[in-house]
Amino acid sequence: MVDLTLSQRSRQILEAIVEDYIATAEPVGSSAVARRHALSLSSATVRNVMASLEELGLLASPHTSAGRIPTDKGFRFYVDSLVGLRTITHTEKKEILKRCRETGGNLTDLLREASRTLSSLSNYTGIVVAPRFTTGMFRQIEFVKLGARRILAILVTCSGAVQNRIIETDQDFMPEDLVRMSNYLNSTLEGLSISQVREKILAEMELEKNRYDQMMTRALSLSRQALPDEQDEVYITGQSRIFEQPEFNDVTKMREIFQAFEEKGRLVQLLGNCMQAQGVQIFIGSETPLKEMAGMSLITSTYMTDVNTIGLMGVIGPTRMGYSSVIPIVDYTAQLVSRLLTER
Repeated sequence: MVDLTLSQRSRQILEAIVEDYIATAEPVGSSAVARRHALSLSSATVRNVMASLEELGLLASPHTSAGRIPTDKGFRFYVDSLVGLRTITHTEKKEILKRCRETGGNLTDLLREASRTLSSLSNYTGIVVAPRFTTGMFRQIEFVKLGARRILAILVTCSGAVQNRIIETDQDFMPEDLVRMSNYLNSTLEGLSISQVREKILAEMELEKNRYDQMMTRALSLSRQALPDEQDEVYITGQSRIFEQPEFNDVTKMREIFQAFEEKGRLVQLLGNCMQAQGVQIFIGSETPLKEMAGMSLITSTYMTDVNTIGLMGVIGPTRMGYSSVIPIVDYTAQLVSRLLTER
């Protein structure tokens, strides 16, 4: 939060400039502020206040214009101190609920649709990070014989998430052996998170070396191969909407942004910090650690599954995005998805 004390006049003029810039993407001059915002101030008075706001680092003067544009610091002050969030409309609530319920409760479909909905309603880029599979609680593992040396491992969490993996083995297992292995693992791993399962398997494999129980050693080896990697599933929708904004018509900038979207691992690294806090988080321009995100803002909110694992969703747009309307949309969608997931 920007720690500044501004007079009521300065706050009004800063708010007017920010909102004009959000609407037009053009530098805002003193005469425009005086004319459009019924402040009962002369252009000269507005110009003096704008100069003071520029000295405080809240406004900047582009070389090609006598007008001013908000800096990242100016946007931050606006978001923290000035913006009045509008109430999400009944029509928007109805649309979000309809689109999310049409997925039938399937986790993947629900999160993908949430990303599409955020993009559609905000006119920016929607992004949803699924809860890590490895944070879920282990329910069961099953092995299905596909061929002489091929096995399908089916790993299920308590939330209903399913991970399938085909394992190539160096020996042929009988179906009854696979059942015995599944039963052993299901009793051994009950009540653990998937991350704990990984640790438990490694510990048990070390013990089995001394027990000389070949069947159990093989079961542990198969289960280790069946475990998913520590990865996050990311759903991004509406990337092209970024380039509909006039400030991003530079080819080099477009290429950098596309690269950032393609490298989902880096995006997840950025978003990982957002999962540490509940509720809505706002990152403006230079506040994000990715240089490709310069000139952009990120509004996120966490959501919960039925076993209290955490995911993240939000919107990426220009720093001059309509915060007053986007923040309530992100907040409501995250709360709705949490409710739908906990009701399953």
